Amino acid sequence: MPPDAPPPPAPSPTAGRPSGPAPDLSGHPGVQRVLAALAVHHVVPEVVTLPDAVRTAAAAASALGITPAEIANSLVFRATCASGGTSAVLVLTSGAHRVDLVKVADLVDDVAHLERADADFVRESTGFAIGGVAPVGHLQPVPTYVDVSLSRYRYVWAAAGHSHTVFRTTYEELLRVTAGRAIEVA
Repeated sequence: MPPDAPPPPAPSPTAGRPSGPAPDLSGHPGVQRVLAALAVHHVVPEVVTLPDAVRTAAAAASALGITPAEIANSLVFRATCASGGTSAVLVLTSGAHRVDLVKVADLVDDVAHLERADADFVRESTGFAIGGVAPVGHLQPVPTYVDVSLSRYRYVWAAAGHSHTVFRTTYEELLRVTAGRAIEVA
């Protein structure tokens, strides 16, 4: 497809599940932060609002009529630095993968240990609740790592700042808008 050709239509946001009316979340602060962060990079995505919360890759994939591997999960981890301090690390991983914390910790500079973050740490670090953590639009900069397996797909889907919202993007675009580093996470 030529670079300037419009993308093919998105999968139906209600594929594979009964649907009710989707709430209007266009003015939600989290969604607005994501759109503003993407706009800085000249990205204007169509945000798809789903009728139900999609807090897992499987739920999002089912709602969109795609495979979990095409979901770019935004997972926040608590990193213990070699100096002893802690910080957040964001891993954008394929919904088909389980992140190997030891492997990723070895690939991340100055990290001695990596562990799953609790809901309070995620919200404090990103401004988003679990299930709605987007790749961009965080309250503070978060080092970001992108699963190379997402490159297998023409399009991937990521959370758009709320557990009911997603947007379609590409692997290359995720790397660009997050200033992320490509790594193998599984």
